[in-house]
Amino acid sequence: MKKVAFVVYYHKHNFYSFNALIGALEVGVDLTNLDIIFVQTKKDLIQDLGEIVKNYERIVVGISFYTTQFFEISDLIKKLSHHYNNKCLLLAGGPHPTGDPIGTLKMGFDIVVIGEGEETIIEFMNKILTNQDIREIKGIAYIDEKDEFNYTGKRDLIILDDYPPFPLKNTRFGAIEITRGCPYICYFCQTPYISGTHPRHRSVKSITKYIKILKNYYGDHTDVRFITPNAFSYGSEDGKNLNLAKIEELLSKTREIIGKKGRVYFGSFPSEVRPEHVSRATLNLILKYADNDNITIGAQSGSQKILDLCHRGHSIENVYNAVDITLKSNLKVNVDFIYGLPGETEDDINLSIKMMKALANKGAKIHAHSFIPLPQTPYAKEPTEHINDIYKNETRKLIAKGLAFGNWKKQEKLSIKISQYMRKT
Repeated sequence: MKKVAFVVYYHKHNFYSFNALIGALEVGVDLTNLDIIFVQTKKDLIQDLGEIVKNYERIVVGISFYTTQFFEISDLIKKLSHHYNNKCLLLAGGPHPTGDPIGTLKMGFDIVVIGEGEETIIEFMNKILTNQDIREIKGIAYIDEKDEFNYTGKRDLIILDDYPPFPLKNTRFGAIEITRGCPYICYFCQTPYISGTHPRHRSVKSITKYIKILKNYYGDHTDVRFITPNAFSYGSEDGKNLNLAKIEELLSKTREIIGKKGRVYFGSFPSEVRPEHVSRATLNLILKYADNDNITIGAQSGSQKILDLCHRGHSIENVYNAVDITLKSNLKVNVDFIYGLPGETEDDINLSIKMMKALANKGAKIHAHSFIPLPQTPYAKEPTEHINDIYKNETRKLIAKGLAFGNWKKQEKLSIKISQYMRKT
């Protein structure tokens, strides 16, 4: 039998997380006696483990997930526990397990990784491979023999340059994470609570190293995307005062590597920009070096009261200005709104609708979301209700005109279930 298998649930919504973790493992672990197995669907995971358990001495199943996946993952763990009880070590990580470790362990997981996982997974796998006690590892939580919750303590935040953004030996390429941490402590967002409030940037030297690897692999038609809480904050010491020279250095060197046929995306999916950071200077960098024809701006509400309550840190005027400048630069713009934020009254809803209509009339597209309470945030235990009919009616009108999109209806049902769960924890 082979020694250890790390079976990764490489789900389409979570592969960025595992790219970082597997990249770290390749740096910090001797892979001679460790096989990393990627499984993409729930059905395959349940089925494939039947063969895997026959061929390995120890099996670790790694699952990273968001709160929006809570019920889906809970169902999966019940099935895994039923079929493979005591044959696999179930390891959880990601945003939801970090914010709700006790609830995650109660789902049936054996170990929860809390916070950033690169250094934790390296130490964890090294101890698994050498049959040492994993309960001494910092950054994990578990339920002991006395049925008591144990947390081993917080790890220091990592330096991004110390680890690759994706695996090189177990080839899985994707977007490159360039920044972690966000100084804007929005009350609905987990990012600053997981990654800290001081931004940490991957250096241009490190980023371009991996862009060259992508270019060598994909050739002339290389696409480059970046992961960051706020694209225009790259290189900024505090995440608020921009460093345009550093952004230009990143984009110009990226363009130099990938050439004219390659494509680089900045300020669009999977990242967005803050409205107060949109200016002719920042947009000119996109126009000069990038290939995206749009940017995504986070507005979240058309009520200044609601923006202030959720600690958003920008004004209504910032949003209007950002949209105007973007459209005048011949770039398209998607604007995020969150329906049902805590404290919202009908007057606030009407202000958001007014703003959405005004922005749509200018040429923007509205990206509609339903508020979902997330663990570890100030809004974690806020109650949620069905989306107000004013939102529903006006959003349907905008969608019919091709001026709005989003999964707000699906999120509405999920939000109520999650709120009920979060208020019990």
